[in-house]
Amino acid sequence: MSTSRIFAFSLLATLAFVLPANITARAPDLGDLTEDEALSLVERATLAPVYSKCTTPNTVAITFDDGPYTWNTDIVNTLKQYNAKGTFFVNGNNYECIYSTANEQRLKTAYKAGHQIASHTYSYSLVSVKSEMTKTDTALTKILGVKPAFVRPPYGNYNTASREVAAANGQAIVIWDFDSGDSVGKTVQQSETEYQNVANQKPSTILALNHETYETTARQVLPYALKTLKAKGYKFVTVADCLGGKNPYLTKTTAGKRDSLLLDFGCSLHITDYVT
Repeated sequence: MSTSRIFAFSLLATLAFVLPANITARAPDLGDLTEDEALSLVERATLAPVYSKCTTPNTVAITFDDGPYTWNTDIVNTLKQYNAKGTFFVNGNNYECIYSTANEQRLKTAYKAGHQIASHTYSYSLVSVKSEMTKTDTALTKILGVKPAFVRPPYGNYNTASREVAAANGQAIVIWDFDSGDSVGKTVQQSETEYQNVANQKPSTILALNHETYETTARQVLPYALKTLKAKGYKFVTVADCLGGKNPYLTKTTAGKRDSLLLDFGCSLHITDYVT
C-alpha cells in the first residue's frame, strides 16, 4: 500500500463523522476503495466545495458584492418590482462599516425581504483568511442572528488553504459564471450589452456578479438586466435556491441588541455594541 493511500485511510478514519451518510455506510468496506477514491473522499471532507454555476434549470442568481452600502435599499426595491430574490455578499469593513446604524438597517431590510445574506469576508483582505471569515460571521450573527452557509473570497480568489478554512467553518465557496463588469470600469451601456448577450445565448442557468457600491448598477444596469432576463423566461432566485434549495444559513439565533447609548465610532467599537 502506498504512503498516500495509508495517509488517506488514516484521515478517513478520523474524519468519517463528517462524510456523507452514503459514504459512512460503506465504512466496513473502505478497504475496497482505490487510492484515487480514498484521496477524493479525504478532499471532500477537508476542502469546501466551490460553486461557480447554478444547478436548478432556468434560474438566475443575481449577486451583489462589497456592501452593505448606500444603494442596497434601492436594489431591494428594484428586485421587489420584478418579484426577484437576490444574494448579497457583504463585507464587515470595506466600503463602510457593517456595524453602522445605517448598514444595520440595510441588512435587516434585505434579510426581511427574503434575500440571502452571505459573506464576502471582513475587510476584503487575502491575509488572515480565518479571521476574515469568522469576523463577518460574527457581525451577521449579531445583527441578523444568522451565520451564512456561503462565502465569496476577495476577487473570487481561492486556494487549498482558503477552502480548508471555509470547510472547517462549515461553509461553501461561491464564485460566478457571468460578470457585469461594473467593478472593472465598464460603462452602463457595456454592462447592459453583456446582459443582453448572455440573455440571447440562453444558458440553462446564470450566476451573475454585480456590486452594490455603484449607483449605476443599482439604478440603471439592474433594472435592464431584470427586464431582459425576465423576457427570456428566467426565474430570479437566491444562490441557495439556484443550487437546488440548499440552506442559506448554518445557524439561526436571536439577533443582538444595540446599546442605544453608544454612537457610531467605527468597526473597532461596534463589535462590542451588541448584547445577546
